[in-house]
Amino acid sequence: MRCINNTHSLYKKIISVVLTAGCILLSACGYSDYSVPHGTIGSLISSEPSPESAFAEPFSADLCVYTGDVLKNEDYLTYEYDSAVLINAGDKVPIYSRNAFQKLYPASLTKIMTALLAIKYGQPDQVLVASSNVRIDDAGAQKVGISEGDSMTLSQALRLLLLHSANDVAVLIAENIAGSLDEFVRLMNNEAARLGATGTHFTNPHGLHDEDHYTTAYDMYLIFNECIKYDEFKEIISMSAYETTYRGDSGREISVSVKNTNGYISGTYFPPQNISVIGGKTGTTQAAGHCLILYSKDAEDKPYISVVMKAVSTEDLYGCMTKLLGMIEQQ
Repeated sequence: MRCINNTHSLYKKIISVVLTAGCILLSACGYSDYSVPHGTIGSLISSEPSPESAFAEPFSADLCVYTGDVLKNEDYLTYEYDSAVLINAGDKVPIYSRNAFQKLYPASLTKIMTALLAIKYGQPDQVLVASSNVRIDDAGAQKVGISEGDSMTLSQALRLLLLHSANDVAVLIAENIAGSLDEFVRLMNNEAARLGATGTHFTNPHGLHDEDHYTTAYDMYLIFNECIKYDEFKEIISMSAYETTYRGDSGREISVSVKNTNGYISGTYFPPQNISVIGGKTGTTQAAGHCLILYSKDAEDKPYISVVMKAVSTEDLYGCMTKLLGMIEQQ
């Protein structure tokens, strides 16, 4: 019996040494707790990581990574909004950040993910054919008016998606790229996870309201930062207007003309002096409020990404965004 007890004691010591060594190795490798506090999306409470938390290392090399608010000149930003972010996309430095990790409804900012997947997996001259699912009955929803059997190229569809924010075109793209809406949504969520957008969950390709469809301003930065790696995306979001002709189900040609919903590109609003707005995406629903994401450059051609989510009005949205862009020259 004594021999068995000594052996058991020896095993315990060996296990203790191994566990201790493991902890030391993990600490030496910079291991941190990546857990993020979660809340119920119904109340849209904050999902901001605690100060001692960290983001997974693979995402840090090419991204701006931080864990809390970066507040400056709070009296300067007097507009009503829930979340705002301004990031130097070149140096990967946050200039301003308020509630960047709060889960909010993205409205049509969703469409930048739809465009990203279309560019990644589709071909510009690919012909898309509409199913009956392109019919959108939501009151006030932006659409082109395509019907079952209508067809257009992916190149045409992307411009109608990003400039006009057409919800029916979002469905057209999703079904033709992935085969079904469910499969496309799966791709959206997989891509979000790949990009480190852990506060995001998509249920559709257009952003029409769904309580389980949400994101954060920081996640929008992550997704948009990926989008601007593609020249086609940057070209489209910089266009002020677009005219095209697509084919109806009976073979007839249907002409459509749209303008960019981005007020800076349409000339309705103006950025601060020495700041050039390259383009972006708007989003508005009753639940999401007024949202906008921008890609801009300063006089030295340095790139910036800015996001405002859930502004209470169009005036507050562009007023807040203009003030954010004004911070670029205050650095």
